[in-house]
Amino acid sequence: MRNAGPSAMRTRSHDPELQMNYDIIGDVHGHADALEQLLRHLGYRPRAGSWHLSGHRAAFVGDFIDRGPRQIETVQIVRAMVDRGDALAVMGNHEYNAIAWYTPDPDQPGEYLRKRAGKLGAKHRHQHQGFLVEVEDRPEHDQIIQWFRTLPLWLDLRGLRVIHACWDPPMIDLLAPQLLPGQRLSDQVLVRSSRQHSAEYDAIGNLLKGPEVRLPGGITFQDKDGIQRDQVRIRWWDTSARTYKQAAIVGSEEQRRHIPELPLPDSPSPITVVTQPTVFGHYWMRGTPAVLSPLHACVDFSVARDGPLVAYRWQGEEQLSSRHLVWCD
Repeated sequence: MRNAGPSAMRTRSHDPELQMNYDIIGDVHGHADALEQLLRHLGYRPRAGSWHLSGHRAAFVGDFIDRGPRQIETVQIVRAMVDRGDALAVMGNHEYNAIAWYTPDPDQPGEYLRKRAGKLGAKHRHQHQGFLVEVEDRPEHDQIIQWFRTLPLWLDLRGLRVIHACWDPPMIDLLAPQLLPGQRLSDQVLVRSSRQHSAEYDAIGNLLKGPEVRLPGGITFQDKDGIQRDQVRIRWWDTSARTYKQAAIVGSEEQRRHIPELPLPDSPSPITVVTQPTVFGHYWMRGTPAVLSPLHACVDFSVARDGPLVAYRWQGEEQLSSRHLVWCD
C-alpha cells in the first residue's frame, strides 16, 4: 500500500480525460433535510428540479431509505440528480432488500424473494417498516422499486471506485457476466442471490453488506438481538489486521471479548488489497470523520443516529486525505 506523503494531494485535473470531480455522499437513510443541507454546503444549488454544481457530480453510495422521516423525498432528490446527470448512485443493501421484499418468488407462489411470513417475515417487516409506512399500497412503491432496479452495484470510474460496502474483486468477477449493462441486477441474479448458500447470495452479501468469516473452533458470540453468531463481519480494508479480534466489526466490547486472538485464514484472505481510491458507506462510523487509509474512505457516519451526513470531495487525487471529507454540524 502506498504511504501518504507530499504527493498525497496531487491531482490529475490536468488530465483531459478526467472531466469531473466527484462528491461521494454517504448513506442518507431518509434524512432529506440533512442531504439538502450538505448539498448546499458543497456548493450545489437547485436547478431545473435537480441540484447542480458546475464541474462536479455527486456519487451516492446507496441506502436512501429506512429509518428517516423523509424517505420518498430523499429518493426523489437523488433520482432527479441522477436523471439530470448531476449525480451517479449505486445500490445499497436497503435498496436490494426493498426490491426483494416487493418481488414475488417465481418458484414459490404467494411468497416473495424476501420472506414476509412467520418470524423471519416479521423481522424483515420491522427492518423495512419506515419505508413501508410511506409507500405501501401506493403507486409510488412500484415506481421507486423500478428505479432501484436501475442502480448499478458498483462504479468503476477513472481513478476512483464507489461501492456500498466492500470492493471484492472475486465476487465482482463472479457477478459481472450475469448482470445487465451498467452493472445492474438481472432477474437471474436477483432470484439466485435470494437463495442462501448460492454463490450469488454470497457475492451480493459481500458487496452490499461486507464479508464475514466463520470463527474457528466452534466459537460463537451473541449479537445485539441476542442471536448466537458463529461468523463475524470484518474490516476488509484493514491490511494491518492479523487476527479475528483485530479484524472483527462488532457492536460492543462485550462482544469483542468473545472474538479470539487467533490468526486470520491466509487463503482465501478476507482482507482485500485495492489499487486505487475506493469509497464506500454502510458501516455506521462514529467520531470525527477521517479516511481509513490512503486508498479507503467510508462516508457513512451514522446520520440516522444523530451523526453527520458526510461526503468525500474527490478531485482526482491518487491518495485519499481526510482534508477532503466534508460535512455539516
